[in-house]
Amino acid sequence: MSKKIAFLTAGGIAPCLSSSIGALIEQYNKLLPDAELSGYLNGYQGLLTGKSIKLGDEVKKNYQILFGFGGSAIGNSRVKLTNVEDCTKRGLVQEGEDPLHVAAEQLKKDDIDILHTIGGDDTNTTAADLAKYLEENGYGLTVVGLPKTVDNDVFPISQTLGAWTAAEQSALFFENVANENTTSTRQLIIHEVMGRHCGWLTAAAASDYRKSLDDYKWLPEINICRERWDVHAVWIPEMELDLDSELNRLSKQMDEHDCVNLFLSEGAGTDAIIKEKESAGEELRRDAFGHVRLDELNPGKWFAKKLKDSLSADKVLVQKSGYFARSAKPNAQDLELIKESAACAANAALNGTSGVAGLDDDSDGKMSVIDFDRIAGGKPFDIDQKWFEDLLNSIGQPKGAKVSDH
Repeated sequence: MSKKIAFLTAGGIAPCLSSSIGALIEQYNKLLPDAELSGYLNGYQGLLTGKSIKLGDEVKKNYQILFGFGGSAIGNSRVKLTNVEDCTKRGLVQEGEDPLHVAAEQLKKDDIDILHTIGGDDTNTTAADLAKYLEENGYGLTVVGLPKTVDNDVFPISQTLGAWTAAEQSALFFENVANENTTSTRQLIIHEVMGRHCGWLTAAAASDYRKSLDDYKWLPEINICRERWDVHAVWIPEMELDLDSELNRLSKQMDEHDCVNLFLSEGAGTDAIIKEKESAGEELRRDAFGHVRLDELNPGKWFAKKLKDSLSADKVLVQKSGYFARSAKPNAQDLELIKESAACAANAALNGTSGVAGLDDDSDGKMSVIDFDRIAGGKPFDIDQKWFEDLLNSIGQPKGAKVSDH
């Protein structure tokens, strides 16, 4: 009897979801060609409501098409199976039902042998809860996850799927936005980059963008000079900044070149923003995992208001690259990692080993299946890495001390 293998993708999208499904199909075509494949629609939501789609012969034959698409072919959602109140409120389970039990029974009903979860720390910690429930209650099902986040912020994963592409795309986004420096005198441009707790994406995007400037041809006689298009500051959550000193430094840049370009991680300063808003009596909505919705905090707008007067800016522009970057198809570097991860995940699943397939920080970055118990979110970016120190030195920004509460 052939095995039944199901996939689900969850959380926000990243440049790896459709490709991860394609890479897993490619592996099972080799390892278990007669396997019956399916996908639960819209992540754990589809699992709870029993909505799935068969991935038949046509899909198995043309899996490579998935490598050319961003987003998720089977849809996403943010659902935490241990948040009973939220699942009930959204009508995903009935009053008094345990979402973990509902999910387990659906997998049993569908005769699923292997479940692959593709997502970030929230997705995979939820997968850990599900895998534990399945094991403790004798369901005999293997769960293997793949680690996706554009932030690159999952313990103990060295490099999450989609992050390299997101950095590349964020840099590409700013290549056009940077031309806005010509629209006004004393122009402040804030490039708000995704990253709730981790500044890796902001730093990597700034680094990629500055490398792209090496290929530009300049004409300083008519103000087409690198100093106007360059990155002038990189502000991330992991680094304490001497704001007064930074404003003094950036004011000199503004005076000399009529513009300041700031790469801002959306997680930088969020604690201060939350405190300010809640102190003013504002109620902030949170998602199923307890995270304050960053679109309501609007960090770029908050910093724009703070900096406009300090830098005597005539015009302030805030641009967010998040949706542009996270919805891209994977670049060659990411696709190679996706395929390597899928090969590890499929082999582990067929051997009955549950966990998350990824590059393990604790094993010198070796690809392996990491126990679910070791997976956690909120991994900070290491600001002591040489490439980041070189970036700060090249733009004349002092490196602040590490934030101690990560």
